[in-house]
Amino acid sequence: MGIGMRELVVILLVVLVVFGAKKLRTVGSDLGAAVRGFKKAMNEGEEEQSSPPKQLRSEGTDAEFPEVAKKSDTKNERSG
Repeated sequence: MGIGMRELVVILLVVLVVFGAKKLRTVGSDLGAAVRGFKKAMNEGEEEQSSPPKQLRSEGTDAEFPEVAKKSDTKNERSG
């Protein structure tokens, strides 16, 4: 019921005739690179899921911007 050896050879010959040897080689190498990239991404995703999430510590106060402080002071004076 599945694809036998003869059918596979016929399909490969038709692809070779349609695309040509050089183009087929380029397509094969691009496909291989895509598969390697996909596997690498899957492995990185599994590593992220298995490791606990990293927590960031705040090592000081937040940055203060004088322009923002002036605007908020004037708003507070107007509303009060």
